[in-house]
Amino acid sequence: MSKSKKDEQTSRPGHKRKIFTRRRVLIGSGAVLASGALAAGGYIGHGWRQRFSRDAEKQIVDHRVALPAVVPKMVIARGPDPALNVRAALERMGGMSRFINSNDVVVIKPNIGWDSTPSQAANTQPAVVAQVVRACREVKPRRIIVCDCPVSASRRSFELSGIMKAALEAGAEVIPPEDSRFHTVKISERLGTWDILEPFIQATKLINVPVAKHHSLTGVVAGMKNWIGVTTKMRMLFHNDIQRSIAELAALMRPTLTVMDATRVIMAKGPRGGNLDDVKAIKTVAVGLDPVALDTWANSLFDIAGDQLPESLSIAQSMGVGQMDFNALGPIEIVTG
Repeated sequence: MSKSKKDEQTSRPGHKRKIFTRRRVLIGSGAVLASGALAAGGYIGHGWRQRFSRDAEKQIVDHRVALPAVVPKMVIARGPDPALNVRAALERMGGMSRFINSNDVVVIKPNIGWDSTPSQAANTQPAVVAQVVRACREVKPRRIIVCDCPVSASRRSFELSGIMKAALEAGAEVIPPEDSRFHTVKISERLGTWDILEPFIQATKLINVPVAKHHSLTGVVAGMKNWIGVTTKMRMLFHNDIQRSIAELAALMRPTLTVMDATRVIMAKGPRGGNLDDVKAIKTVAVGLDPVALDTWANSLFDIAGDQLPESLSIAQSMGVGQMDFNALGPIEIVTG
């Protein structure tokens, strides 16, 4: 089929976008051939054709939920099994049913920025993502979607990170950017409008699942900067006054829950890394409601404190996104093994 013919079919009314589910991958390709079949899809880097909605400008809803005062604001779980750390932390917070219900469309946003393996720690650990999906499945929401906009070649990043396979096997839909529509959303007065992946418009609940790691430009990258992956907009535009941009994105997204992966952490030469000598096995997951507090905690893993903390934290705090003093939240610490 010629490219023009294929584009015509993709854009015509009624065309169905591909959404990966475990059942579709296994039936369509066979369990052994699933990864190769996905890789052969013809999408290379960001050369795919982005599909824009012609609807009016959309809004991102506030995804936070009101919780009883007895619910901990932050739980830190340490142990060698990342899935067990996630499960233990969520259970201590009262379980996923505190946050989502059977009517929800739950969107899970890991960091799938790079075509790197789990051992290299540039992306969220697949076991962490899979356990979040499984916890959601127990509540039986309408949909569970995992999506992101990688920096590296999209399909390769989803596969090499291990997140596509782990999320599918756990029971989520996986939607790479080439299989999504984009809608116009106003980020802030300064940043203007961006084209945002459709699942983030559809979400009724939003779970941020970032990885803590070193970043050559910002010092540390964690939960708030993870929101750059809601768009394919060029990163250099975002990097203009990057600290304020991070805070403004955080003020827009307002997740239901943040699950911070510090299982394996790039301590230097991030965000992509690649040298295993720069990776430290911290074997920890932190779960909480306050994105600013969780990002401050992530900075503490690098012995960063006081006036060395990224300015994005104080800007976000001044905007009412959260508070920097995570110790004031009374974090509960659990050792799982």
